[in-house]
Amino acid sequence: MPTTTAPATRRGFGVTSRNDNWWITPVLTFLGLSAFVGYSTWAAFQASDYFFNGNGADYLSPFYSPVLFDVAGQKSGHALFGTQPSWWPGFLPFSPAFLILWAPAGFRLTCYYYRGAYYKAFWADPPSCAVGEPRKKYLGENSLPLIIQNVHRYFLYVAIGFLFFLSYDAWRAMWFTNAAGEESFGIGFGTIVLSLNVVFLGGYTLGCHSLRHLVGGFMNHISKAPLRHKCYSCVSGLNKRHMLWAWCSLFWVGFTDVYVRFLADKIDFRVL
Repeated sequence: MPTTTAPATRRGFGVTSRNDNWWITPVLTFLGLSAFVGYSTWAAFQASDYFFNGNGADYLSPFYSPVLFDVAGQKSGHALFGTQPSWWPGFLPFSPAFLILWAPAGFRLTCYYYRGAYYKAFWADPPSCAVGEPRKKYLGENSLPLIIQNVHRYFLYVAIGFLFFLSYDAWRAMWFTNAAGEESFGIGFGTIVLSLNVVFLGGYTLGCHSLRHLVGGFMNHISKAPLRHKCYSCVSGLNKRHMLWAWCSLFWVGFTDVYVRFLADKIDFRVL
């Protein structure tokens, strides 16, 4: 019996046979990412209120960690190389955040989860599964500019390094200085905030798809390498909730900056 094949047709933009509220997720993603990008950009340009030294506490905003150079006239106690460098162009505003935010921003921008999220939310590529998109062909990530997304594996190494700096900041926040200049170990609300920031960022970073491949994804017989197999299982466990870790860490890193900024601005926000 002869058969015929109907020619494939493309859906128009937004056309779909789905009867659920498919548009809610891309809209919420668009709003969430836009809010974070807007706030983090504003916070980076402030170049102030990024640290708090008071009531015996020592807190540093993760948007500025590590502090390579302090703003002239400010002493955070965290700067690695002193104050604003002489080579910085005079016509450009200086902020310690400008020197380091490219790394975490690049890691998230090229992340496998976030790529799928903002492709849908910002580029409608496609808006959601089985929903028509506003373009005629799919170019993929094999040509410019999207082929640049492949640098994600290199941003991973830098992101892991940042975890050490943020862990040190949380550890340093656990040592309170009294009026006599003596240090003592303690736990305050700010300490918990900075520590949870490390936990959420660690869960997100160490659950990265690239790290999963690095520790054992390329091996044909991973069971023959017990240590690698254990590491692979741990990363895979975090990777199962990669989306959750991504959003929790995004929200909490912003909240941590807000908390430190409130304290540094001397708003009535008591250190517990």
